Amino acid sequence: MFGLFKKFRDGLAKTVSAIAAKTHGLFGGRKIDAASLDELEEALYTADFGVETTGEILAEIKAAFRQDPQLQGRQAAEIGAAVLTRVLAGSEGRLEGPGPGTATPATTNPVVIALIGVNGSGKTTTTAKLGWRLKQEGRTVTLAACDTFRAAAVEQLKTWATRLDLELIASRTGADSAAVAFDAWQAARARGRDYLLVDTAGRLHTKGNLLEELAKIRRVLAKHDPAAPQHAWLVVDGSLGANSIEQARVFHKSFGLTGLVVTKLDGTSRGGAIVGIWRELRLPIYFLGLGEQAEDLQPFDAASYARAVFGLDEPAGG
Repeated sequence: MFGLFKKFRDGLAKTVSAIAAKTHGLFGGRKIDAASLDELEEALYTADFGVETTGEILAEIKAAFRQDPQLQGRQAAEIGAAVLTRVLAGSEGRLEGPGPGTATPATTNPVVIALIGVNGSGKTTTTAKLGWRLKQEGRTVTLAACDTFRAAAVEQLKTWATRLDLELIASRTGADSAAVAFDAWQAARARGRDYLLVDTAGRLHTKGNLLEELAKIRRVLAKHDPAAPQHAWLVVDGSLGANSIEQARVFHKSFGLTGLVVTKLDGTSRGGAIVGIWRELRLPIYFLGLGEQAEDLQPFDAASYARAVFGLDEPAGG
């Protein structure tokens, strides 16, 4: 797990630095006192961990401090990481599907993953990075450029597909996105692909139009395969905090989400937003975006995340 943990530690560096700055390096070896507990509370709020999670972390650290007035910052960090790991129990999404190296017969439907989210969330790049990750694992993948309402989205996905040597089904800007999904599903099935990744529109003139467009894609896919899309993942910008929770509520109500991908955590000091999203919606978190490269899309691991946030080493046995 070392490689994975390093990605988490590096990707969450801004959050860790912000907490360290507000607590004056508490977890570097300072002894706990009343002032440092106040500093930690402010740091956790600022990092978007929310009232409930911050309260739980502080309560356990204060209880340990009452028992041991010599409690060190490093020990407090261990307690905080343990609380976060417990809060995130069950949050790790695991993608079940065709195993590495197994060719899907042309008579078998591809597993469809619809990537959903507003423009700017990193949805299109996540589609490409996910395709690359699945390909690295030995799976066969087709991408569908169904964000046809934003010219840059189609070109962006084409650029990524060329760079990563991924199969892409696309049409012109302004084309019917459901028709592209229809063509892509047929191509993926005919070619025996394991997965079809559908990049959907992120913005139309009104929210109602966008949700109807997404519903249309779902209906077209369901005509081919009543189970499709097997996965509907919301891609959210991790720096948005509470706004990302509201996004998830809207899309979940209209589309029926099955999971989350949280992006751009390397560029924010508000890495605690993940916890609030999980507590509010109980949607599994499949991947985190921890950088700009293809390999920076990493499967979510609660223990690695929790320990990285508090500046600790990788989990025991990792």
